[in-house]
Amino acid sequence: MKEEEKVILVNENDEQIGLMPKMEAHEKALLHRAFSVFVFNSKNELMLQQRALSKYHSPGLWTNTCCSHQREGETNLEAGKRRLMEEMGFVTELEEKTSFIYKAPFDNGLTEHEFDHIMVGYYDQLPNINPEEVEAWKWMKLDAVKEDIKLNPDQYTAWFKIIFDKFYEFIKH
Repeated sequence: MKEEEKVILVNENDEQIGLMPKMEAHEKALLHRAFSVFVFNSKNELMLQQRALSKYHSPGLWTNTCCSHQREGETNLEAGKRRLMEEMGFVTELEEKTSFIYKAPFDNGLTEHEFDHIMVGYYDQLPNINPEEVEAWKWMKLDAVKEDIKLNPDQYTAWFKIIFDKFYEFIKH
């Protein structure tokens, strides 16, 4: 049996204070390190992914290009590139833009409480999505995304809406 992935528990200064199995950290709502990647094309469109329907939280919801948790000993940028390849089937250069802490409870009893690092990259080709992680994908202009979040908020992940609301200036270029 595969060992459950561990997340890096951090304090409010993003200093590591321990490791914990991912599910346990989400059950206990403990603050842990995470990242959100935003990939744009040369038309200034954002690549969105629809989370796989089999995901344990937020299945089928639209979100940024990819997101996950850093592994122990992995830099934020290494983690972002690893997960981009695992979910979307490509790698590109990433730049860290900002970070923030958020807490979002889900209706399945789990809570995301993350110190989230926002990264931006550029890519002009088609992804090769992993169907275990990603249901679908599309390019969208940021203004169209912003408008659609207003019209259909229940179709987007909690963290994506927070980033769009509070950190729009860091992701637009």
